Amino acid sequence: QVQLVESGGGLVQAGGSLRLSCVASGIIFRMNAISWYRQAPGKQRELVATIGSSASTSYADSVKGRFAISRDNNKSTVYLQMNSLKPEDTAVYYCRSYVPTSWGQGTQVTVSS
Repeated sequence: QVQLVESGGGLVQAGGSLRLSCVASGIIFRMNAISWYRQAPGKQRELVATIGSSASTSYADSVKGRFAISRDNNKSTVYLQMNSLKPEDTAVYYCRSYVPTSWGQGTQVTVSS
């Protein structure tokens, strides 16, 4: 049974930082790419960042230079370090696996101005 569990969300002031974690079970973690998505109220879910099995990374233009995705295969965990947060980063953040496709329950990030 695949399970992805996000944590680390919260309320932060603009300019602050948060680190999200996504712990995976039930998948061959080291062979899986993992992505972070986010969904703001009234908006479509959007891709934020992806880390491949070889640790290659890609980012949405809106977060480049501010967010960093990383992984620890020994802990089956992917992290999303978010710096210089802006109010427009407010959303529920989800992690996603690809083999098989599965989603976590999400963690709320709120950035106040």
